[in-house]
Amino acid sequence: MGYLMEVCVDSVESAVNAERGGAGRLELCTSLLEGGLTPSIGLLQVVKQCVKIPVYAMVRPRGGDFLYSDRELDVMRRDMQQLKAHGADGLVMGLLTEDGRVDAELSMELLAAARPLRVTFHRAFDMVHDPVDALETIVSLGFERVLTSGCDTSALEGLPLIKRLVDQAKGRISIMPGGGITERNLQRILEGSGAQEFHCSARSSQDSDMKFRNTSVTMGASFSAPEFGLKVADVNKVRALNAIAKNTL
Repeated sequence: MGYLMEVCVDSVESAVNAERGGAGRLELCTSLLEGGLTPSIGLLQVVKQCVKIPVYAMVRPRGGDFLYSDRELDVMRRDMQQLKAHGADGLVMGLLTEDGRVDAELSMELLAAARPLRVTFHRAFDMVHDPVDALETIVSLGFERVLTSGCDTSALEGLPLIKRLVDQAKGRISIMPGGGITERNLQRILEGSGAQEFHCSARSSQDSDMKFRNTSVTMGASFSAPEFGLKVADVNKVRALNAIAKNTL
């Protein structure tokens, strides 16, 4: 195929559905409401037992910004060791300095620890001060790809910058659009960017099987997902996106 579809998943069911729908790679994480955090080792192990496509694991110890303390970096190093030891095919991470640049020194250290796994620089890229300069830094460090919405609210809004980044990369690194990609906009994003990979979650709402429901209690903050509704990768949505990419590229 002349393209690769990566589906972001946070459960075994979503992983299986993504593969069934034609995904070429998974980004495995938890807490998609916060943009994705490091998955548990148990989740990684079971997903690896259930799918055959590559699984790239997120390395992100908390939500919020991408400026990490020494203790948080220690967590990331230990998580990387465990993710490597339990079958991750690649890793996904991103580190910034306080002035919005790629933290080259820390990135170099973590990339060395990740070897021989390949590493994606995630949407921390969308928070950089100068994306042109940031891309050159990421290329020089040896990341495999950059996941980006073009420093905008979605890949569609950020399409002009994504196109410029693809042109700037000149095949040295893969530029992977992600953020708000659906069946309605994928063709436009692929044609307008020239990208060969794209990232999506392709999820649908799924009702809980619980019969008894105490609706007076929530398990998280007010913005958290409802306890009796699940978001799961939808086989039909993945297939539809796969077909659009195949016809476009």
